[in-house]
Amino acid sequence: MSATAATSRLSALAITSRVPLLAIALGASTAFAIALDAVADGGPAFAVLFYSLGMAAIRLPLRQSVPIGALAICALLVEGAIAGRLSRDLSLILSLCLVFLVAYSVKERRAARAAEAREAVLAERARIAREIHDILAHSLSAQLVHLEGAKLLLRADKTEEALDRVVRARDLAKSGLEEARRAVSALRENTPALPQALRTLAEDFQAATDRACTLHVSGTEHRLPPETELALLRTAQEALTNVRRHAPGSPATIRLVYEPGSCDLHITNPAGAERGTPGGGYGLMGMRERAELLGGTLSAGETTDGFRVHLRVPA
Repeated sequence: MSATAATSRLSALAITSRVPLLAIALGASTAFAIALDAVADGGPAFAVLFYSLGMAAIRLPLRQSVPIGALAICALLVEGAIAGRLSRDLSLILSLCLVFLVAYSVKERRAARAAEAREAVLAERARIAREIHDILAHSLSAQLVHLEGAKLLLRADKTEEALDRVVRARDLAKSGLEEARRAVSALRENTPALPQALRTLAEDFQAATDRACTLHVSGTEHRLPPETELALLRTAQEALTNVRRHAPGSPATIRLVYEPGSCDLHITNPAGAERGTPGGGYGLMGMRERAELLGGTLSAGETTDGFRVHLRVPA
């Protein structure tokens, strides 16, 4: 094989690799349809022509589909001028342009829906990651602090204090496992309504502390977006956990208020008679970040007779 022939063959292969076989096939079928129309004057040629341009608009990018459409228009103009039926071919060209535009709009609509679906998947992944992070960051970090303290106390032969730290770490691990189970349940589609979920939290609080936990719901009850209900539920859970930890022996009150355009959650408790466990409010910090992501606000602080957590989110 000569060098010139080899170069020509490589050039042909390069062109074929840049132009998909589908584009070549649709271009060929378009040319065939116009040739058939010149011989048979309509009929099956129109069907092949419309199909070829429609498939080109849907299956090919514009840089490949537009040349096929331009080929069809130019060939029809030439054929109409030669055969003396230019007015008929102009109507056909307008119909072909309409078919091309409709097919291209269908393609763009499908692409937009696919992009929205991808965005929804990414948002759901981010929501799940944030939920798992909230649980692990709060539970595991506190366990590490207690276990490190237990190690230091054991080295100092303070066995009783070290045992107390280990017990606290165990309780935190148990609480973290319960929170993880609640989070997995809340992430499912068949989650219970928010008032029912809050009622379950109140019953769990009463069973664990032997103290009253009253739930008040006002306004017209309705389902909220899943991420909103999850934020409200997690805030109530964190607030009740803090009551058990920082105000042992204290009852609690949960108040959920449905309002037009928003939903308010209040968790209040009087000051505890017993001394609570010291510690920072990392859980509430996470809840405040979650509220801000939803466009809401969270406030927490002491009142004249106890402590209050207030979350307001748009609904």
